[in-house]
Amino acid sequence: MGSPEEARVRLPQLRLDELLEELQARLDAARGTRDRVHSLLEAVLAVGRELDLEQALRSIVEAAAVLVDAEYAALGVIGPDGKRLSAFHTVGVSVEQIAEIGPYPQGHGILGELIRRPEPLRLAKISDHPASYGFPAHHPPMNTFLGVPIRVRDQVFGNLYLTEKRGGALFDEDDVSVTLTLAVAAGVAIDNARLYAESRQRERWLRANAEITHSLMSGGARTDVLGLIAERAGELTRSALAAVASPMEDTGALAVEVAVGTDAEAHRGLVLPMDRSLMGLAFAGAAPVTSADVGNDERISLEPPRFEGLGPAVAVPIGTGETGARGVVLLAREAGGPPFSAAETETLQAFAAQAAIAMELAERRADAEQIAVLEDRDRIARDLHDLAIQRLFATGMTLQSAGRLIEHEGAFERVTRAVDDLDQTIKIIRSTIFGLRTRDGAGETGLRARAVRVVGEAAPVLGFAPGVRMEGLLDTDVPRETADHVVAVLSEALTNVARHARASRADVVLATDGREVRLTVADDGVGMPADGRRSGLRNMAERAGQLGGRLELGSPQGGGTTLTWRAPLRKP
Repeated sequence: MGSPEEARVRLPQLRLDELLEELQARLDAARGTRDRVHSLLEAVLAVGRELDLEQALRSIVEAAAVLVDAEYAALGVIGPDGKRLSAFHTVGVSVEQIAEIGPYPQGHGILGELIRRPEPLRLAKISDHPASYGFPAHHPPMNTFLGVPIRVRDQVFGNLYLTEKRGGALFDEDDVSVTLTLAVAAGVAIDNARLYAESRQRERWLRANAEITHSLMSGGARTDVLGLIAERAGELTRSALAAVASPMEDTGALAVEVAVGTDAEAHRGLVLPMDRSLMGLAFAGAAPVTSADVGNDERISLEPPRFEGLGPAVAVPIGTGETGARGVVLLAREAGGPPFSAAETETLQAFAAQAAIAMELAERRADAEQIAVLEDRDRIARDLHDLAIQRLFATGMTLQSAGRLIEHEGAFERVTRAVDDLDQTIKIIRSTIFGLRTRDGAGETGLRARAVRVVGEAAPVLGFAPGVRMEGLLDTDVPRETADHVVAVLSEALTNVARHARASRADVVLATDGREVRLTVADDGVGMPADGRRSGLRNMAERAGQLGGRLELGSPQGGGTTLTWRAPLRKP
């Protein structure tokens, strides 16, 4: 045994070793805490740098997994209903595993527990919790769990889910504190990303409005402008289908003038009722109408079939207020797509209102230009009547008087023909004066004006404006009864083009030479089907036969159909 002095020497040595070990442990803990704080600051900075929302969410998940040393991590975004998850971002699970597991979770079990009670949740074993829902087939085993909510402006945006702390350890209070700190930074980053995305989206809407206004004010065709409205609205809302309809006068229905996207052909040219269509409901109520599943909505008539493969939809009136709605824009996403949110609908409504204002300004400008044209027409008509006709009439009277003094037979016949030509010229000028003084929408009883009106009414159904050319004294030489037949045949011919031809162009020629009236309607469509219905053509042929005329059909080499209807001005 050693002496008492030796024992006293060993005792202080032991205490010193213990103190040194304790000091080393505290230094290691401090160093670990410093490293963890440093890692947390790096994670906060990395998350805060992201402006793209999807990338920001991905960065948050990755940072959380690193900070608490978790093998698996996920971020679930809570949907608009506040009861289930609308998006899910994962770390630690491969693409192949995700495909084997199946659809992402909707918020049952432990995930739903955090949605119902947005507070930190730490578990040693998931299966021991009463709300445990179990895992689907091919899901990796998970035991330890840590979940914390992410709040954005006092609203729960989603939850962070962390499982399987590496090394078989349990998540501790430090892990909870670190994750909560990251969640606060994540909420700020998500808010910034959403504000940035909203500002970019507003900028795109403003550019679209400016493009539409420029097109209208520069004299763009109505159909082209409506097509531009549909295209831009569809692009900005990521819709599969976009369509625009306008009201039909005195019918209480809407005509779909433009449609782009999925099954656009099935929509283009449709006449929709006000009470059994999404567009009609929006137009009649002067307010947006949404549908969670437009293909199975009881409010909507599904005939003809036109919504296959489509789901969420919204219809927004183009303009309201004192002038009323000018039309309706319909947008539909693919089945399974996100529904149109209140914010999206509000933005779309503002876009449609701006488009309506631009349309009204363009119409006012067109009205002003039309007034100027009409005033100029009045001046020309007045000059023709007061100057040209009077001088021609005086010249004719002079030639007629001089003819009595001409003894040479050939010269007399020439002067007589000249007088007849002057009479015919006076008739032509008078017809021109009548055409110049005809006002759009008032007193349009002449054949020329009636034909123009029929062509204009057919343009929305056709999807384009037909070309029109008129020749001869249509308003003075064509009798009223014959003119009525011409107008009916023209309307039937254009309707046939819209229904059957699938044409992109049509040309109308209406002419008279004083002996007969001739109507030609040509299109570049698919031609006359061999087994097509002939009732319309039979009616047109019977009208021609009643007047002693005939109907002819032709198929040009370039394709399409040419219909020629002619009738004498006086029955034989």
